[in-house]
Amino acid sequence: MEQSGLIAEIIVDLNAIRTDRVFHYCIPPEFKDIVTVGSRVLVPFGGRKLAGYVASFGQPVEKVKLKNIAGVLDADPVLTPELLVLARWMAENYLCGTSEALARILSPRLGIKGHREVKLLSASLPVSEAGDILTSMADRFPKQAAALRQAVNCPGLKRSELAAAACVSVATVDILVRKGLLNSTSSKQLRLTGKPAEYMGRSDCLELNLEQAAALKRISDGLADNKFLAFLLHGVTGSGKTEVYLQAIAAALRTGRQAAALVPEISLTPQMVELFRKRFGDQVAVLHSSLSGGERYDEWRRIKEGHAPVVLGTRSAVFAPFTQPGIFILDEEHEPSYKQDDHLRYHAREVALKRALLSNAVVVLGSATPSLESQFRASSLGPYQLLTLSHRIDKRPLPPVRIIDLRAEIKNGNRSIFSRCLEAAVNERLEKGEQTLLFLNRRGYTTFVVCRECGLVLKCPHCDISLTYHLVGLLRCHYCNYTSSLPALCPGCGSDYIRQFGAGTQKVEEEAHRLFPRARIVRMDSDTTSRKGSHERIFNAFRKGQADILIGTQMIAKGLDLPDITLVGVINADSTLYMPDFRAAERTFQLLTQVAGRTGRGSLPGEVLVQTYSPEHYSITSAAAHDCEGFYRSELMLRRALGYPPFSHLARLLFTHAAEDEVKKGAEQVRELLERVITTGSFAVDILGPAPAPLSRIKGQYRWQLVLKGPQRSSLRDVIRKVLSNLESKRPPFKLVVNVDINPQGMF
Repeated sequence: MEQSGLIAEIIVDLNAIRTDRVFHYCIPPEFKDIVTVGSRVLVPFGGRKLAGYVASFGQPVEKVKLKNIAGVLDADPVLTPELLVLARWMAENYLCGTSEALARILSPRLGIKGHREVKLLSASLPVSEAGDILTSMADRFPKQAAALRQAVNCPGLKRSELAAAACVSVATVDILVRKGLLNSTSSKQLRLTGKPAEYMGRSDCLELNLEQAAALKRISDGLADNKFLAFLLHGVTGSGKTEVYLQAIAAALRTGRQAAALVPEISLTPQMVELFRKRFGDQVAVLHSSLSGGERYDEWRRIKEGHAPVVLGTRSAVFAPFTQPGIFILDEEHEPSYKQDDHLRYHAREVALKRALLSNAVVVLGSATPSLESQFRASSLGPYQLLTLSHRIDKRPLPPVRIIDLRAEIKNGNRSIFSRCLEAAVNERLEKGEQTLLFLNRRGYTTFVVCRECGLVLKCPHCDISLTYHLVGLLRCHYCNYTSSLPALCPGCGSDYIRQFGAGTQKVEEEAHRLFPRARIVRMDSDTTSRKGSHERIFNAFRKGQADILIGTQMIAKGLDLPDITLVGVINADSTLYMPDFRAAERTFQLLTQVAGRTGRGSLPGEVLVQTYSPEHYSITSAAAHDCEGFYRSELMLRRALGYPPFSHLARLLFTHAAEDEVKKGAEQVRELLERVITTGSFAVDILGPAPAPLSRIKGQYRWQLVLKGPQRSSLRDVIRKVLSNLESKRPPFKLVVNVDINPQGMF
């Protein structure tokens, strides 16, 4: 058609480098008044009709024939101008398509067709006439009369609710509808997440100590000045960081702006939801992956329409559809779960900082064990402002930590999971009626199964990972969920000398039942929390004193406030220490410090026992001494010597293919291409690899990787962008899937 009228610049929902640009479409007259920036539309593209996002309006550079927009997908715009800018930044920063970034931002919105509608019933006759009709029905149709009387007294009930209230069947209610005595009207209904606020009661602001008040004042001053600021709130466990968050959010609301608070684990959400709703009522919306699609959409809509100015959630809550964001809070900011580990590998901390910069908002990064990068940026060299909470509330002491050398236990003849000291300490708490937390960052019953005749370790046929034995008699892969039964004979040599080694949380639970037969024991790991609401049920049962011992993985190591825990036992502190990752020591220090912080938070003193085969390692001795500064000094020296972050930036290229030879050959080809680009452009970038990934096969796909290291993040992106563009032109001969991870949080 001829070019005329208003022309929209549209980002079409295609994920390819060559199509990551705007395309021009004419807006037909019937859509002229409803299409605006941020609208989601349907457009013809290459013989198909695809979704697209209106980014702006303008004429194409060259005069070409333009097609019309085929339809409008939503009644209102789904994107604000700020989110459109954010999507373009994500595409640039994480080397993805803009449409892929937009899909990630809108993920709670996409795929949901609309509101949940319910039928509500009310009496069709005036109240003045109801008495006579009910009297005439009472003798012949007593059940119908009871249902009609209930509808007159309580209009607006659902069919099942009316039947239950009147103590009749739904069939009786249906008869009244057919007789015309009940009217049915459609109503939009929100899919509620958790208990309504009115059932939770309300809590008032707590009195702050001097350190808390000083931190809050600096945050509040930043909000009042309406300018971008980033704070690192470094507070020891139990120092009252959450109360600072709550009062900072209240300060943001007083300025007419919105607030997002992020937590790293779904297991922390139930406790935080209760705290937030007691403080802010129904102004709180919740966003996390355990909600149904409909629940997430309804919460997204409440936020967008301004009914919920406070958002609480996990990583994806950073994309809340605010119109006036005022503050972004990341609790436990050091946690690697803030990094998306597949598809678009964004980091919620980086996205929050960018959104705050675009909106003149404030970011608060809180932790008892900040990431080394954040701690470095809060030094005199960095852009973060440091806020410190150095003491627990009411000056409660940090718990003493004892390190138990498991090598000495074995020499003394004790091969149990529990050292003699830990067993005695648990018994002492049971006698006193106090609670114990036992931590092991490994689920399952045993770590692996091996034949002691030929040495064969049973592995997943689809992944390069040993199978974990679970008490139900199954071997399971924790990556692809492949399962098989435990063989009676070794599949390699036929020997019956096949045994289980290592220990997971199931094994710890079994041993605890044996050693402490009268104890009430609950376990919290991804096996016991797979059902919706299971985190909340386990947590509430333990908080109410219905269990004596809580056994769990890292989901119990942080954030939970359980004041009756007086003993924490770390079953094996080495489970994260020797992972193939330069952050292994940092992860170990953070986990030990965080789990130690779960005790001594109430009126009773706490104690921590750490079992380890490496009692001299600086990450373990620093955690035992509650010495963050000492650990950071030691770790920074190593990082500087090796040239690892925060003294450099990393990028990882992960290649996958079903054929091992193909993935190896492709990775080597990319290495050669990288070398040419780096040499030609004089980039200061080092290449490590290619090499098999630590997990060299997952779900039948072989995995190789290349790691790039350089002083500037922009240089890494420029090099990778040139290489990806070259590879795009080589398809289909180049068959590998290439995943890009800028500043990866793990190398698995």
